[in-house]
Amino acid sequence: MADGPVQWGRPVRHQAPGVFVVELRAPLPSPPLDLSLIGKWLERVPDLRLDGARPVSRDLQLRLNRFWLPSQQVIFIGSSTGSVSGRIAGIVKTVPGDRKPAWSGLWLHFLRNLGDLRIWWTATDAPEEYEDALLDAFAAWVPTAERAALHAPDPVLPWGVLRAETGARKETGITNALIPEVKVPEPPPVTRIVDLPPAEADGARDEAKRGRRPAPGRGAGRIASAAAYAAQGSPRKVYEPIVLSPEGLERLEAELAELIVQRPGVIRRIATAREHGDLKENAEYHAAREEQGFLEGRIKALEAKLKIAVVVEPTERGAVVGLGSRIRVEVDGDESAMQVVSSAEANSREGRISSISPVGAALMGRRVGDAVTIVTPGGEIRYEILGIE
Repeated sequence: MADGPVQWGRPVRHQAPGVFVVELRAPLPSPPLDLSLIGKWLERVPDLRLDGARPVSRDLQLRLNRFWLPSQQVIFIGSSTGSVSGRIAGIVKTVPGDRKPAWSGLWLHFLRNLGDLRIWWTATDAPEEYEDALLDAFAAWVPTAERAALHAPDPVLPWGVLRAETGARKETGITNALIPEVKVPEPPPVTRIVDLPPAEADGARDEAKRGRRPAPGRGAGRIASAAAYAAQGSPRKVYEPIVLSPEGLERLEAELAELIVQRPGVIRRIATAREHGDLKENAEYHAAREEQGFLEGRIKALEAKLKIAVVVEPTERGAVVGLGSRIRVEVDGDESAMQVVSSAEANSREGRISSISPVGAALMGRRVGDAVTIVTPGGEIRYEILGIE
């Protein structure tokens, strides 16, 4: 049995996992959108595009209208694996354009009648599975005529739901709807070397620990130097940028395209497995969901890499070893081939070594005929460069 209803904006008293539904008091023929609120959203997100072009508020209003379902009271279905209360509060508090606390209810904020919305919820130990089931049931209730009138008739989701847990998404034509995350770059490590004689350094530290104050002109310089030495702390971690060779970029783009093609098939397997019985005891369903989780995780990782990737080609292809160079080397009398790439595309099984690995770093900038020796725990290994492509 569902709990509620609670008016939109009022606290929901449910701190456990569960599913929830946001509904109108009665179906409406068209969405009661506030054009001024849409305009504020557009002002906050300068990169927002509709079908690839910068829209005006009226264009966005018309596109949102094209997803309205006049016969349906339910306009949003969601779930939380943590706290239903926290999830709903996050949706209510999020300003359109912001990613946090919860951007998933973005379209709900453009309605004039937010105070009339009602929220129902119920507890479950399988919230994502039952959210999927609710979305399927919702789609089954939508009349065929209303489905055909949608801007994108597949998948059929409640008006405010932009993406289902299974990965199904509305093709709204709206891109860059959120303000980009600003990542503050790590400052370069600060290295200061204070050269102190061991005796002076130890004595200064001992005096500092005991809280003694040296007399003017005696030891003050030593304590100041020791304090500066201690203030250095540990060096900051330096993160390598996502640098790719042209071939590496092609590989990642091809893998991403293949995974996106696989996505609809995984979604279909989840829907088919759901029909086989109790979701908690349905091994086929959970296997499909796990596969979907790995797929979506890899897609997100690839998209993140490609978004900030920098493609670098060797300045003198074939002359010296650079990023992307294919080289032939002689290692202790045996000839082998390898490619020097960034750490983001390194794969030892396929002969791609990272440019920051001990071997890769030693070979970078070398020419045909050069030899380098790598010291390993098992001894020294000599690499002689026979050819560079």
